[in-house]
Order: sequence, then C-alpha cells, then structure tokens
Amino acid sequence: MAAILAVGAAAYPFLPIAALPTVDFPTISVYANLPGASPETMAVSVAQPLERQFAQIPGVSQMTSTSILGNTQITVQFDLDRNIDGAAQDIQSAINAAGGQLPRTMPSPPNYNKVNPADAPILGMAYQSDTMPLIELDDLVENLVLQQVSQLPGIGQVRILGQQKPAIRVQIDPIKLAAAGLSMEEVRATINAASTNAPKGNIEVGAKGYTIYGNDQLTEATAFNDVVLAFRNGAPVRVSDIGRAVNGAENVKIGARGGDGKPMIGSFISKQPGANTVETGEAVEATIKKAQELLPPSVRTYKFQDRMQTIRASVAEVKETLLITAVLVVLVIFVFLRNVWATIIPALAIPLAIVGTFAGMYVLNYSIDNLSLMAMTIAVGFVVDDAIVMLENIYRHIENGMEPMEAALKGSSEIGFTIVSMSLSLVAVFIPLLLMGASSGACSVSSP
Repeated sequence: MAAILAVGAAAYPFLPIAALPTVDFPTISVYANLPGASPETMAVSVAQPLERQFAQIPGVSQMTSTSILGNTQITVQFDLDRNIDGAAQDIQSAINAAGGQLPRTMPSPPNYNKVNPADAPILGMAYQSDTMPLIELDDLVENLVLQQVSQLPGIGQVRILGQQKPAIRVQIDPIKLAAAGLSMEEVRATINAASTNAPKGNIEVGAKGYTIYGNDQLTEATAFNDVVLAFRNGAPVRVSDIGRAVNGAENVKIGARGGDGKPMIGSFISKQPGANTVETGEAVEATIKKAQELLPPSVRTYKFQDRMQTIRASVAEVKETLLITAVLVVLVIFVFLRNVWATIIPALAIPLAIVGTFAGMYVLNYSIDNLSLMAMTIAVGFVVDDAIVMLENIYRHIENGMEPMEAALKGSSEIGFTIVSMSLSLVAVFIPLLLMGASSGACSVSSP
C-alpha cells in the first residue's frame, strides 16, 4: 500500500491539466493565398487542384474547403488510427504534385498546419494603439511577440485576427485608363515587372571580377507613381496619369475590433495535444509580458479569452466535490458499522485507490480534467463497496467468536470470488464505451 501511494504521489505532478481529455484528431489545415482573386477563382483554380491530390491520400475520412476573397482553406481529417506526422508528409507531397496546376501568380506556395479541431484556443490576446497605424502594429506584434510565443514548448498554433500586412495599392481611374488605351491586365503586368530583384550579373576586368548589385524593388508608394506604363504619342503614360499608388493593407476586407469598438490586432493561441493547458498558458503570459517591454508605450495588451480561469475553477470544484464525496462515504460507513477501527479500513482504501490511479493515468498519458475527476468521484463508491462487503463478512465471524486472524482468512476465502465478480461486472458496464469506433464530437473555431 505504501508503494502504491508513493508511486501515485510521484506521478501526480507530471499529469497535464486540461478541461477535457486529449483527443488527437489527425487533422491538417491547408492555406493558400492569391491576392485579388474572387472566391469563385480561388475555388476553381486553387481549391480544386489541391483537393484532387488530397483525395488520393489513403486514410482521408473527411475533407472540406472554404474559399473567400484571395484565400482558400482546406481542412483534411484522417482516420483516428492514422499518424499525424505521416499524414503531414503526404499532404506536403500532394501540394508539390499540384504545384504545376496552381496559378503562377501566387505569391507563395500553399502551407499547412497540424490542428486539433476538438481543442479550442487556450488564450486570446488583443493589441491596440491610439497613435500607431494598424499596419505598423501588426508588424511589431508578429515579429516581436507572436514569433516568441510560437517557439514555446506545448504551443500548437498561433492565429492572427485582423491581420494587416503592409502592401502598396494602386488605384486606377477607369475613365483615364480607357483614354490612355490601356487595359487592367497591361497595367498589372507592367507594375509587376517594375518591381523585381533579379540578378544583374558581373563584370570581369582582366583577372578581377565585380558583382553587380542592384535592387529594383520599389518599397514606397511614391515610387510606383512614376512607373511608366506605356508611350502614347511619344509621351510616357505613368501610374500617376491614370490613378495613384497609396500605402495600405494587403487585405482591407478583414479586421478585428476590441470590446471598446476600436480596431485591434488579435491572436488565438492553441496548445499541442497532451500539453498542460495551465502551464502552457502561464508560459505564454510570461513571454508576452516580457516581449511587451520591446513594444512602444502606446501599445496596450489585454486578454479577451482565457480558458485557464475556467479550467482552474472547474477542476478545483470537482476536486472539492471529490473530497466531500470521500468524507460523506466514510461518515455513512461509520454510522452503519459503529466502529472506529472498522471504519478506518475503507477510509484508507479511498485515498489509496485515488492516488494509485494517478500512476496509471501517467502511464496511459491521461490528464487531470473534468471527466477523469468526475470518474474518480463516481468510483469512490465503487472502491468502498468491496471493502465494506469483505469487512462485514470478517466482522460477522468475529462476532461469532472467531479469532481475528482466523476470521480474516475464513471471511476472505468465502467472499473473495464474489468481490472479483462484482468488480468485473462494474467493468463490463463500460465495455461498450471501450469498443466504440470513430464516434466523437468536436467543435472547431476558425477565422478567415
């Protein structure tokens, strides 16, 4: 008994704390970006080629896609027995295979993330500033704060809400465009070719060689206003003649606002399956607090979602319920047995069984959550059943005049098989749950 108690007590600090048991759904989300493309174009030109390749991967149980302006998200869920790392490799191979069918104007190839749709974000953070533009704030938050958060152990995914990546937007007047005899495609191609960072070659003079360095990329809107689009009647037609270039956000159709109605840059932080929710959340808070020292004083940071509070409260309440249950069971036993020493025996069985369970939970990678604590609360009654039955039978022989040792041997031999059958019958009740297949419920929270 002492050994079981010691092993369970040693395993308890290493058990992760979460709201619900860890259910690792092999699910991967693929993201593709094509600025300016309509949802129909994204669905036909981007989503369909990828879906055709993903459908050939073995073990795919479900696949859904969502296409909006300039973005496509494809969620691929695999069978529960499929290894998530192997599935990720297959997804990457499928992306490579579909590369020749995707639009060549995509700024970057599709990327993917391993996600768990059954696990909601543990922390939601908001960043606001009354003086700093959102584009600059987004750059600071991504590079100074969220990059450090994503490197923490136990972090699965960091999503940005209201992302405002910097971009240069060229606004064209269609009347002036028609008057210059140009089309939108000609303007797009010329502007795209005007800002490149192509190799310039080198110059060789005798035994010496010189590398030519020159960056032709345009980084300011004013530089785009001077780009020559074509020549009409011997005169150049510049961007400023048919419109203007302005600094702005890559996608002005998305945004996020805080509880006060002011614009913000937000982030949802999710943990990896099996990670300790409370410890991971505390590490994130400490990292954000440290990174905030690098931000300007005008930037305010606050939480708008914190699962740690509810987890702490619910786990503490279930622990309290477990303690009350154990005390009530012992009191009921004492009322009926009316013997202090006889009550001590089942009273010791309760904490011993509970603490010993922690060792088994550690070996099986279980967590301390509402369901596991509720199961232990219910099992308190089951634990003392056997002890009471055994104790009553031994006590009956003592009352009939037997010595305690003789009564213990005779009573245990009489009732041993019955106790085993009682325990097995309780286990049999839950066998249908153990035999359940891929039947589960999940709730996913996502943002474009």
